[in-house]
Amino acid sequence: MQRIFLFATLLLCSSCILAQAPATDSVKATINKMFLAMKNGDAVSLKSCFTDSAIMQTIAHDRNGNALVKNESISAFTDFVGTLPKDAADERITYDAIRVDGALAMAWTPYQFYLNGRFSHCGANSFQLVRTGGEWKIQYIVDTRRRQGCQE
Repeated sequence: MQRIFLFATLLLCSSCILAQAPATDSVKATINKMFLAMKNGDAVSLKSCFTDSAIMQTIAHDRNGNALVKNESISAFTDFVGTLPKDAADERITYDAIRVDGALAMAWTPYQFYLNGRFSHCGANSFQLVRTGGEWKIQYIVDTRRRQGCQE
C-alpha cells in the first residue's frame, strides 16, 4: 500500500513539474518581450507587456545610505523608451527563479544594464505577473540599482 501511495505521489509530482514548464516558458516570454521592446525603443510593444494598473518601483538610497522606494510611472517609462534609438537600452538578464500558481507568477532576474553600448549599472528585478485574457501581463516590478559589485 505504501509503495502504491509513493508511486502515485511521484506521478503527481512529475506531472506538476511538467505542467509548470509551459507556464514558466510563457512567463519568460512576456519578460523577454519587455526587454526586447526596450532594446528596440518600441513603446507600443513595451506598454502591451503591462496590465492597466501596473506598478513600477525602484529601490534607491538617500545620502545616508538608507533605502527608499521610488515610484515610477509606467506611461512615463514607456514614453521615454519610445524616444530611444534602437539598441540604446540593453538590459541583460538571467532567470534565478520563476514560480507559478494559477494566474499568479513571480520572477527574479538579476541584470546588467548597458546604455548606448556602455555598462551603466546592475541589480535585480522582481516581477509579479498576472495571467489575464489568456496571456501573462506584468502587474508589478521593483528593482535595485547599483554600480559597485557588478559582474559584467
